Amino acid sequence: MATIAAQPVQGISREQIEDFLYYEAALLDEWRLDEWLELLTEDASYYVPSTDMPDGDHRTTLFLIADDALRLRSRVRQLMGKSAHAETPRSRTRRMISNVRIRGVEGETIQVTANFVVYRMRYELVDTYVGRYEYTLVQRDGTLKIRERRAILDLEALRPHGKVSIIL
Repeated sequence: MATIAAQPVQGISREQIEDFLYYEAALLDEWRLDEWLELLTEDASYYVPSTDMPDGDHRTTLFLIADDALRLRSRVRQLMGKSAHAETPRSRTRRMISNVRIRGVEGETIQVTANFVVYRMRYELVDTYVGRYEYTLVQRDGTLKIRERRAILDLEALRPHGKVSIIL
């Protein structure tokens, strides 16, 4: 896909996309997960491929996370409750988003990529997750929604933490 420059594309600019991604990051860092769910379409999906197959297909490859909208809402309920032992008490996180690019636009659908660093602090330890996001956003009536969110880790392995218990 060719990258589209910073000028507005069909009524939306990179700056607007960046603002949306920064808002999403703030909701996740502040554990406002119910509000974060409102950013998703009804058919949203969330994927985190394994570190050894970052370009794999969730239908044929083992993924760390491959959630449809129903599973994603269940994940949020678990994280907000007491049943997610890996997040009780919850972690503190801080996300850095950069290199936001509009990769393509077709009708109401916008393909976006961005780099990320997510710091997870818990019990005096800091885990660092580095990678890139691939988003499929939908613009309807001037509002952006997330149809697909893929967090592709650049890590070779999930050491020392060994797990992803937060929404990257």
